[in-house]
Amino acid sequence: MDDERFMAEAVAQARKGRDEGGVPIGCVLVKDGAIVGAGHNRRVQNDSAILHAEMDALETTGRQPGAFYKDVTLYTTLSPCAMCSGAILLYGIPHVVIGENASFMGEEALLAERGVSVRVLDDPACRALMETFVAERPDLWHEDIGR
Repeated sequence: MDDERFMAEAVAQARKGRDEGGVPIGCVLVKDGAIVGAGHNRRVQNDSAILHAEMDALETTGRQPGAFYKDVTLYTTLSPCAMCSGAILLYGIPHVVIGENASFMGEEALLAERGVSVRVLDDPACRALMETFVAERPDLWHEDIGR
């Protein structure tokens, strides 16, 4: 039940990014059953090289001591890339729940190898957002994933 609720919030973030003209990927950070940070891919909107959804959610969480993240779950609509996976590892986030990984397979194996609990929901809303976006904006999609 919580996975569905928090992934729905990540999807809402993804839709917000899409509606702003950006890449439709969203993320929320959850601690003690509450969202403590939320974000969406803002590379286009902010002319940024690094503001993927996970990085934006970490930014909105604000400066926290390392121990803060030890019981956080990160919900992201798409499998996290190498940059975002590095941030997950850096801050010691122990749980990652992924909406879908068919559109893009990130560093799930690295996260699992390093002790992070990784679950893929194969969420239809996440898949539909990315499939539509990739079909409509392949140029922006390839830019976002560094191709």
